[in-house]
Amino acid sequence: MTTFPASSASNELVQRVAANLAGVRARIASTGRDPSSVRIVAVTKTFGADAVRAACAAGLRAVGENYVDELEAKHNEASDVDVRWHYLGALQTNKIARVSKAADLLCGVSRVKEIEKIADSRPGMAIYVQVDFTGAQGRNGADPSEVIGLVARAREAGLDVQGLMTVAPVGAEGAHRAFAGTAGLADDLGLRERSMGMSDDLEIACALGASEVRIGRALFGPRMASTALT
Repeated sequence: MTTFPASSASNELVQRVAANLAGVRARIASTGRDPSSVRIVAVTKTFGADAVRAACAAGLRAVGENYVDELEAKHNEASDVDVRWHYLGALQTNKIARVSKAADLLCGVSRVKEIEKIADSRPGMAIYVQVDFTGAQGRNGADPSEVIGLVARAREAGLDVQGLMTVAPVGAEGAHRAFAGTAGLADDLGLRERSMGMSDDLEIACALGASEVRIGRALFGPRMASTALT
């Protein structure tokens, strides 16, 4: 299992994250949104447990991880920190039991077999269904035409479907299309959560109704070199 230093975050790191967080909130406000109406998920992948502690010290209570090993390691090493763990990565059915144990919310659900495995591993688990508006091969997420059926199946299986998630293609036009489409689907399905927008496109997402944005680089700086994590 991957391990990270469990020491408390340095004052310098806490101050830097707090200053960067203020900048992110100012960007949200520039769209006309009240920053308090948009949840900021601190994406700590490739950073250590000190990043989780710094985010918490700055006032954030949601942390996002993309790799199972990192999620488990930081969940254990920062077990005293009061945060909600979001698993953002694509789900591998043979690892869903592990992810379901460590995460509070699974954000990348996009297939019926994942829904069934989650329901077996952790009945009532909170999830987002991930939508892909690019149609590009290899990208995680369900085609928009499949989302209504997936949400219905997840509800039938007893899962707590809280919202939708999307990762927009690069460029303002594609981001606008993906975020508007996701918000429209969420409205149609009566879902309150729309997880959309990251460091480069959060303004477009907030203008189109994001309830949360997933921020890594704009909080912590360039991502650290990653080892072979899953």
